[in-house]
Amino acid sequence: MRRKASYCLTVQSAPTSVELRVIAAAKTCCERWGIEKVTIDDIASEASVSRATLYRLFPGGKDVLFEALRVRELEDFFVRLTAQVDGAVDLEDLLVRAVVAATHELRDDRHLAIMMASEPGDTLAQLTVEGLPRITRVAAVFLVPMVDPYLPRRESARLVELLSRLVISYFLAPSDHVDLGDADSARLFISAFILPAFLASITA
Repeated sequence: MRRKASYCLTVQSAPTSVELRVIAAAKTCCERWGIEKVTIDDIASEASVSRATLYRLFPGGKDVLFEALRVRELEDFFVRLTAQVDGAVDLEDLLVRAVVAATHELRDDRHLAIMMASEPGDTLAQLTVEGLPRITRVAAVFLVPMVDPYLPRRESARLVELLSRLVISYFLAPSDHVDLGDADSARLFISAFILPAFLASITA
């Protein structure tokens, strides 16, 4: 049975410069050799740290380090996304900006494209079965507070999870009818199929 890595998301405590260097080195090595072939020695050499330092920072080794890389990439993703939705005038505008920005981030992500080409199985797993709980958890940290002014907290959390799943689904399997990277198409989709269900919770 594959051992599950453990790495805690703590937006309050920033990683140290050495941790960031090791995480960046892991990303570089994954792109160069693939996630299955890269070794701890490769990453330590790329980061210019010793094996002992790497294991001290990431107890558990490669699995925990890769989990840290995934969490860090998600944090950076949502920091960029929240900057792009800043200034939204209402809930519909907020949601449209969010899904359009998220879709473009996914489409333009060079690292993701490399990993999809070289390690499609693991990469798809990290976007779906294995990684989706992580994605929705980090999305909630960043986006639920932005939706809270418009909906009760429980509904905000449900809406953010639903949109996270939809963005990933349409990214992996593009539609001829809905393009969440296009503001007009995204607005039509959200106003017709998403907003009515959630706004009903306010008037119910």
